[in-house]
Amino acid sequence: MTTTEHADQPAELPATTAKPSLVFPKMWVLFGVLICCFTAWGVAADLTTPMVAGFKRIFDMSTFQASLVQLAYFGAYFLLAIPAAFINQRFGYKAGLLTGLLLAAVGAFAFYPASKIMTYEAFLVALFAIAAGCSILETSANPYVLSLGPEQTATRRLNFAQAFNPVGTNIGVLLAATLILPKLDEPVNMANLSPAEVRTIRAGELGAVMGPYLGLGFVLIAIAFVFAFQKSPKIVEEYPSGDLEGKSPLKILLSNKHYVFGVIAQFFNVAAQVCTWTYLIQYSQQALDGSLQLGGFLLQVSLIVFLISRFVMTWVIGRVRATAVLAVLGALAVLLCIFAMFSPNMAGVVALVAVSFCLSLMFPTIYGVALQGLGPATKFGAAGLVMAIVGGAIMPLIQGRLLDATSPAISFVVPAVCFAVVTSFALFDLKAERNPVGERA
Repeated sequence: MTTTEHADQPAELPATTAKPSLVFPKMWVLFGVLICCFTAWGVAADLTTPMVAGFKRIFDMSTFQASLVQLAYFGAYFLLAIPAAFINQRFGYKAGLLTGLLLAAVGAFAFYPASKIMTYEAFLVALFAIAAGCSILETSANPYVLSLGPEQTATRRLNFAQAFNPVGTNIGVLLAATLILPKLDEPVNMANLSPAEVRTIRAGELGAVMGPYLGLGFVLIAIAFVFAFQKSPKIVEEYPSGDLEGKSPLKILLSNKHYVFGVIAQFFNVAAQVCTWTYLIQYSQQALDGSLQLGGFLLQVSLIVFLISRFVMTWVIGRVRATAVLAVLGALAVLLCIFAMFSPNMAGVVALVAVSFCLSLMFPTIYGVALQGLGPATKFGAAGLVMAIVGGAIMPLIQGRLLDATSPAISFVVPAVCFAVVTSFALFDLKAERNPVGERA
């Protein structure tokens, strides 16, 4: 269990006299700064998405070579989560947050020299640095949010903070659509140009890529500056029972069924999210004989649905147990994917857009439930849950292979299976009745 010692924290009251607050007194400004962090890495993630098509065009490379953008991004998340845990363990969550913000800012600013070097590898290094910073930031921010208020409202608090991540996602998509993609979409016949002219055109295109990232770098520096001067609470993490004292964090994590199942569920949750949003465009092309532009519009609608649902679900789990809602939404997502498989038409497209409504609750709820009761092992537990994001790099490859062999509609059996795993985790938590106190039970 994680507790926060703070001079303004009220004494414990009987459960019948007051409803637990969302955040401890005097912690709202700090909570607001953390919300800015959630928004910032949402922007970074979705600025990266158009880079696959962008670099393929600029450097005249294969789709596989261009897809190394996503490998660099997800790979950094996987590799930096454990170092982030060591930073948090040694210096605290605030140090981890500042490290993540500054490293991500360095990566964003590295786009300037990369645009002058004009090599694909230079941009991959910059992207890796941004993702590495975001990995450290996410490993630190999620458990820090859990500690800023009563344990009874921890999952709702994380859901609320995570609701601002899709705000950043929509901003990232908007920036990419308005500032990057239009400048990469102008038809140019490179065959008739001299090497100097080709270099000039590529320099202009790379400049279009650079601009939004430099802006992101300044925003990250501003957030770090404000956060550095915020008074942080003293966080004391204790084990719920004395028999865990002296055991290594790894043994504690591996012996905790909720945590192990939570990491598995998070792997498949992120996988389902990336699969659904990645292949929605191809599905709409099959179902509606639609264009890439229509597919992009449907993806934007899905992200807006996801954003609205995050706030709605935060309200709902203030009244209904979070994992009960998770079980319902997980089962509904399975049914929606199956329906889309057998109805590749407008109704199927609507079903896949509706899947985003189900997705909204999943990441923060799985995260909060999996970390409950880990005490000092929480920092390394958070790293494992962030490493599970690599599911977003692995399962889309499987769906893509299935799509090539069958059809976009049939391929949605992959996210259906992923959602079934998430639903199983929710049912496991409901059946276990591990801790009847609070909404994370």
